[in-house]
Amino acid sequence: MQLRYAFRLYPEPGQRTALARAFGCARVVYNDAVRAREDARRAGEAFPAAGVLSRKLITQAKQTPERSWLGEVSAVVLQQSLRDAETAYRNFFASLKGQRQGAKSGAPRFKSSKDTRQSIRFTANARWSITGSGRLNLPKVGAVKVKWSRTLPAQPSSVTVIKDAAGRYFASFVIDTDPAADAARMPATDHTVGIDLGLTHFAVLSDGTKIDSPRFLRRAEKKLKKAQRELSRKQKGSRNRERARLKVARAHAGVVDARREFHHRLSTQLISENQGIGVEDLAVRALARTGLAKSVHDAGWTQFVAMLEYKAVRYGRTLVKIGRFEPTSQVCSGCGANDGPKPLHIREWTCAACGAVHDRDHNAAKNVKTAAGLAVTACGAQVRPGLVLAQRDEAGSHGFPSEPRAA
Repeated sequence: MQLRYAFRLYPEPGQRTALARAFGCARVVYNDAVRAREDARRAGEAFPAAGVLSRKLITQAKQTPERSWLGEVSAVVLQQSLRDAETAYRNFFASLKGQRQGAKSGAPRFKSSKDTRQSIRFTANARWSITGSGRLNLPKVGAVKVKWSRTLPAQPSSVTVIKDAAGRYFASFVIDTDPAADAARMPATDHTVGIDLGLTHFAVLSDGTKIDSPRFLRRAEKKLKKAQRELSRKQKGSRNRERARLKVARAHAGVVDARREFHHRLSTQLISENQGIGVEDLAVRALARTGLAKSVHDAGWTQFVAMLEYKAVRYGRTLVKIGRFEPTSQVCSGCGANDGPKPLHIREWTCAACGAVHDRDHNAAKNVKTAAGLAVTACGAQVRPGLVLAQRDEAGSHGFPSEPRAA
């Protein structure tokens, strides 16, 4: 299984200049590739092949006065930029044909120097390395200081250097994990759990545990509003406005990092303690169009469930998503009687059939566990056997941004 490990970089002023040059050259090659494809489409011609584009936009372009500065950066960075354009078109056409799951992919667009996120990728043939002193040695950039938050479990196959909206630099390494080491890290257990995600409590477990919602965005709203007001009063194009923009971006980055750290810790704890996990497949997009939109986004349920998915695959656990229309809040977890829908303000209710008093969220978590086939009867048999393994996904380090899925 391939995962990404991200670490903070601290380039020196000269190295920041070299990275900015590499970002710019990669962006130009990507835009040239998109422009060549669009020109061919308008002319009714076949799309130029990757080899033709590489020869025309990189090899021959370096010999022209207009693009001679492409030779100042690693050729691997430019080749990987062409591959990114190829992947973007491949995903676009697969989406048009209905061969790609998830949201529809739009046609590739031109990149801008004002984009909030910029990145370049170095593969093994770029001859990048980690020095004995722990620095990341990049071709035509130099040895960049790295803040190692943990050790790499294996030799990386590639590294992506990222600059985010807050002006921070990261190195994201692609690692092939060792299944034997993962199994030894988290031995099998006989515990299972159902999870009911919510807003009052971030999660309520079928064993009665309630995990409070940190509400990172709500807690930072005052600071964010002040920073946004200061930004709105700055003159466009001025240096003061750029400083104010960075201040806003860093405040938002702090909220995102804190939420991701919380999700990582909780998901790892649940995966390590339980062999099987049941969770509801929530309609997050629909909920985000209601009056609870800000709270729904602040909770970050989608990111949390995605972490559970890839960690379940990595450590040999079982994650089951039940349908979003399962009446978990209407059914008595004791006798199975359905009392019908209940308003959100009702947090406790009494079953009319058996007289059991239920906490709304705890009862829902029990029903999630049962619907997922994780509940066990008195004879030791599962209520609904036949569990499905979760899909593979990618990982990010604690407190750092995750990367898109590796090719």
